[in-house]
Formats: sequence, structure tokens, C-alpha cells
Amino acid sequence: MNLIKTIKIKGYLKVWAAPISLLIFLFLFGALGYRITEGWDWGDCLWMVLITVTTIGFGEVEVLSSAGRIITFLIIGGGLLIVQLTLQRFIQLSELGYFIKLEELRLRRLIRRMKNHVIICGYGRTGREIADQLKSEKISTLIIEIDSSRKAEAEEQDLDVLMADATMDETLLLAGIKNCRSLVVTLPSDAANLYVVLSAKALNDSCRLIARAANEEAANKLKLAGADAVVSPYVAAGRTMAASALRPIAVDFIDLLAGSDCEIEEFKITDSIKKIDTYKSQTDYVFDYSKQGEALLLATKVSGQLIGNPKDKLSLYPGMILIFLGSKDQLNRVRICLKDLLVKTK
Repeated sequence: MNLIKTIKIKGYLKVWAAPISLLIFLFLFGALGYRITEGWDWGDCLWMVLITVTTIGFGEVEVLSSAGRIITFLIIGGGLLIVQLTLQRFIQLSELGYFIKLEELRLRRLIRRMKNHVIICGYGRTGREIADQLKSEKISTLIIEIDSSRKAEAEEQDLDVLMADATMDETLLLAGIKNCRSLVVTLPSDAANLYVVLSAKALNDSCRLIARAANEEAANKLKLAGADAVVSPYVAAGRTMAASALRPIAVDFIDLLAGSDCEIEEFKITDSIKKIDTYKSQTDYVFDYSKQGEALLLATKVSGQLIGNPKDKLSLYPGMILIFLGSKDQLNRVRICLKDLLVKTK
């Protein structure tokens, strides 16, 4: 596979071999000509060729002889010929889509190096907001968009964009579905979103899948297909507006939280009972979260049941999720305290 990629790269570079070879030949010919006719050292010879080919307009190194002027004339003619051939090659390659393919090659090499990134399928209004939030958090993000105008909009925001059909397995593999932390599907069609979720689940069942749904029926189907979270913009907007009317202080707090250095993070306990028992044997039988990095434990989740405001000490269970609120440093200390218990992420 690497050999094939190397061959492709060589193929892209090969088209410039002729102009570069001619330019090198011109420099060598000119320098040798000046060396023979004028007797200058190689540095002066090459400098004279350079200012002649580039038409910078600097004065001659020394007064030229008749033979030296003939060499200069030949260098000027050869330089014009090479420039003309280079421009023709440039125009021809542009018409053939060479530079677009070159950019695609650069993007593919970038994607292959991506790890633990977020893939966003669709750069509509919802996808744009998600990308802006991820960008503000400095999280590596890749957009998959088939519309050229939206692709241009995303690139204006300095986002990496893969122009392809997100419903194709080949596209998801190219986007790094095997190494991503999560995939967000915000395509305008519920059917397309469902198709992407099914494909992504089959390609990487450990990837967190978040999908957009227009209605409750579509949301139920997406959950059955394997989506970890399904969001309906209309339902979410309605709930936010209702909450603003009934609990404005709570909504304001969430907005303030989004703009602060505090974050809410989930820590999932391993399913290995052996690791949990080892941890218990090394510490107290119960988990005293009040001593874990000064972060605030907001809730726990066991077997799908969310328990808010838990007690100071609680028992740990396989697959349990601990939800903490704190700064990055505080959350990192929690991660260090629980490093032997947490499910490892990619």
C-alpha cells in the first residue's frame, strides 16, 4: 500500500521534471559559458545567470566580452522558452484538475495522521455551529461535505474538508472512522443520517455516534441503528425556550458555564470486575469522590439510570459512568486518580 502511495506521489512530481531539468541545464550551460568566455569564478557565473534569467535588472558582474554577450543572449532566449513551457504546463495541469488532486493528496495524508478527532457529516447550519464549538475547544475536526459551496465556506473557517458522499463506506474509512473519537451526522435527510449511522456502526462499533433527527420516529430508528445520542433541533430548541421561561437562572448558568474554563466530563469505569476489585483492595471499599482532584461529582449513571447529587461515598460498579464538573486541571487530576479503572479511549 505504501509503495502504491509512493508511486502516486512520484507521478504528481514527474510532470515538473522537464521544466526543472531544463532550468538546471540552463544554469549549468550559462555558468560554464561565462566561466570559459570571461574567466569568472563559479559564484559570479551563477549569479550572472540568475539575474539574467529572473530579469532582476542588476548590473553586470563585469563588462562582458562579445562572447559573453552571446552567452547572455542564449540565456535570455532559453529563459523565455522555459518560462513559456512552464506556463503552458501550468495551464494544462489546471485544466486537468492537477492542483485539485494535489490538494486531495495533501488532505488524505493529513487524515491518515489524525487520531482521536471528530468527524462531522454535513456543513449545514447545525454542522456549522458544531464545528465552531469544536474549533473553539481546539479539537481536531474533519468535515465531510458533498456540496462545493459549503465546502468553500468551511475552508474559509480553516477547517479540513473532505468533499465526498458521507453515506459511502469508502468515504468514512478515508475520513478515519477507525481512529476518530466520535462522528456527528447532520445531513438534511433522515434517511441519509440513518444510512451513515448504520455504516459507521459496522466499521467501528466503539465510535460514539451522534445524529440529527427531524422527528421522533426518525430519532427512534437512529437509536435502533446504533446512535449513542440523537438530537432533534426543533425539540431541543423548544425545551430550551421552555426552560428559559420556567428556569431562567438555570439556563443562564449553562450559558455561563459554556464560556468559562469549567467543563463537564464523563469518566466510564471499566467492565473488568478484576480491576475494580484490585482498586478496592488498594483503597477504601467505597469511592470517596470528595477527595478526587477537587472536581464536583454531578451525577452517576448505572445501567442507564442517572442519579444526580450522589452521596460523598459510593460503590463502584462495572460500566458505571461518573460525571464531574471542574477545570481542565481538576478533571485531569480525577483522570489520574482513576487511571487504572477508566475505559481507555483512542
